[in-house]
Amino acid sequence: MTLITNTDALSAFCAPLHSETFITVDTEFMREKTYWPQLCLVQIGGLNAAVAVDALADGMDLTPLYELFDDRNVTKVFHAARQDLEIFLHLGNRLPAPLFDTQVAAMVCGFGESVGYEQLVSKLANARLDKGSRFTDWAMRPLSDRQISYALADVTHLRVAYQKLRDRLERENRTQWIEEEMEVLRDPNTYRPDPMRVYQRIKGKSGNGRFLSVLRELAAWREREAQRRDVPRNRVVRDEILVEIAHHTPENSQALSRTRGLSEKAAHGPVGDAILDAVKRGLLKPKDQWPQPSTRPDLPRGISPTADLIKVLLKKVSEDANVAGRLIASSAEVDLIAGFGENADVPALRGWRREIFGEDALRLRAGELALAIKGKQLTVREIIDQAAE
Repeated sequence: MTLITNTDALSAFCAPLHSETFITVDTEFMREKTYWPQLCLVQIGGLNAAVAVDALADGMDLTPLYELFDDRNVTKVFHAARQDLEIFLHLGNRLPAPLFDTQVAAMVCGFGESVGYEQLVSKLANARLDKGSRFTDWAMRPLSDRQISYALADVTHLRVAYQKLRDRLERENRTQWIEEEMEVLRDPNTYRPDPMRVYQRIKGKSGNGRFLSVLRELAAWREREAQRRDVPRNRVVRDEILVEIAHHTPENSQALSRTRGLSEKAAHGPVGDAILDAVKRGLLKPKDQWPQPSTRPDLPRGISPTADLIKVLLKKVSEDANVAGRLIASSAEVDLIAGFGENADVPALRGWRREIFGEDALRLRAGELALAIKGKQLTVREIIDQAAE
């Protein structure tokens, strides 16, 4: 087991990795008390060696790691990469490139939906992981041998998983499929929430445009305040309190203090002033700038049987292509295809998804294809237009 605690050792380890075709990467972090994830440990695996880098060690500079991340000749392999990438973007203001996410690749290769690392390495690397340190406090020092061993397992077995998934994608001509999926992970906006849009994540936000205008301003203020103070959003003000304030639109501290869950001290202090300012901004927005309540398009009446039939096709395609069905299309997307056909703005009608499913879904909807049972197998058949003959 190897633990790196100084920049010189990190530089020495990273230097030869520039000549390798890929590295495996994982992180351990804490986030319970902060807005931004606190990076505690970075695990890096080369073809023949792996180390854990103590990101909290005195004087640790991760520049050699970022330089390796910038090397476009080296693929950076993660499993379920989003949170790891958010950390690196926040700390280094850039994302590793090129990227490969084994969780996404596993879905493309038929290992189910959102397959976990433990399950994946069990199937591909024949490895059994000790997950006893999963919920350990990674910010405490010194780290135990068991913690380090647990952390290194997340990159050592990932090598085998990556190689087998990569080879399978190439063998089945699905490399481009994974490239399309990586576009979302490569976009910095994936990890930088727009403060003026975070209100959309709040549960119980049903209401008219005036209510949503106020809630949008309240949520945007809270997001910026949480970032400034580096605390979780709900440490500033909880969601349900924002919703109540947006409904009642208090005009002064006295009215605000009657909000359930908001302390008297907060209502009459700087937090209260900021909340009241946000309420005013929301109320002063012109009506044509109010957010519109999210509504699902009204599907044509009687479309349910058609949607059910297309879902049967989706299940067949998923099994035949050995791709997780949810990765191809969600139930809601199928409903839109059934209701609006080519006009449905859904991923299932673009790229590789259209190739293996979307086109046939449209033809099934149009009556050009039929589903039939032959023996015990479901088959897709062309419908011959007798009139045309």
